[in-house]
Amino acid sequence: MSEPKVLLSVSVVIAAYNVEDYIARSIASVLSQTRKADEIIVIDDGSTDGTAAEIQKFGDAVRYVYQENSGVSAARNHGIRLSGHEWVAFLDSDDEWLACRLEKQLAIAEKNPELMWITGNFIRCLCNEKKQGMMLEAAKAERLVNGSNCFENYFYAFRNKAGGHTNTMLIKRDVFDKAGMFDERMNYGEDSDLWWRIAYHWPRIGYVAKPLAIYHLTRPATLSKGSTDKQIRTLIGQLEKHLALAEQYGQMENFRPLASFLVRSWIRGLLFTNQPELVRDVMSKFGYLLGFRFRILGRIAMRFPSGTATVCHAISKCVRALSIRKEILRRPRRKVKE
Repeated sequence: MSEPKVLLSVSVVIAAYNVEDYIARSIASVLSQTRKADEIIVIDDGSTDGTAAEIQKFGDAVRYVYQENSGVSAARNHGIRLSGHEWVAFLDSDDEWLACRLEKQLAIAEKNPELMWITGNFIRCLCNEKKQGMMLEAAKAERLVNGSNCFENYFYAFRNKAGGHTNTMLIKRDVFDKAGMFDERMNYGEDSDLWWRIAYHWPRIGYVAKPLAIYHLTRPATLSKGSTDKQIRTLIGQLEKHLALAEQYGQMENFRPLASFLVRSWIRGLLFTNQPELVRDVMSKFGYLLGFRFRILGRIAMRFPSGTATVCHAISKCVRALSIRKEILRRPRRKVKE
């Protein structure tokens, strides 16, 4: 006689701050799941608008918890501590899940009981411009995962745009006891910081190639704020920390290609926004992660930073005009030097 099937249980954590125009959509998307969540916890991070009233319209379907304004990481951590089920799923308060999210991810969990976390593809949407697209084309995602429903190493997935998003993370509650929670000192990059810490202990991760959520880009971030300068310096510190952790946990072979990819991306972005001082800082700290050709091209570009930024913007305009770029992004802002 076969053993009875164990039903997996899920707590949903939503951190909310001044989202009265969006929070109902987010909660409704959780309630509309084809596989229902076992509890929905909304942490109101000190909202001053009508967010609380919108949440409370859902009555007993949602557990509403208010806290003094402490930031998105503190709000998510509060929700994790209150969660009472085996798995924890996250949703940002201005985004939404597709109806299949929990059903598809829990199907992977049932087939792979050793998995400690699962993520998936998602849609990026500039809905005010009627533009949307998947973070990773589903066919490419299927090829990357190579006919499986898991990546053997999360750092490889992250580098190939298959690292998911907070909105698509489903994580066993026990994971946080070992890997820790969101770093409340960080106001930028706190999500990837946690995902990487989890990956040192559990590199294997489940993955759904079809989109599970919609990440809305129209509304500016409010729970995580900071200037470009502050953001990049936070990321520099984060990368320095994780290079040391990757070495400590024997994951340097997998983490180094991701670190190199990130540094190249930062440099391109900083050249685009004409911030040569930050480019120099990044190259001085992480130049050893870059190939010889990239270092030479970077030095050439740095000799004429304003001209490089102008060329980058001209190329970007052409790409947009010709609809070459498939990835949906917020329009870039150029930093003009006085």
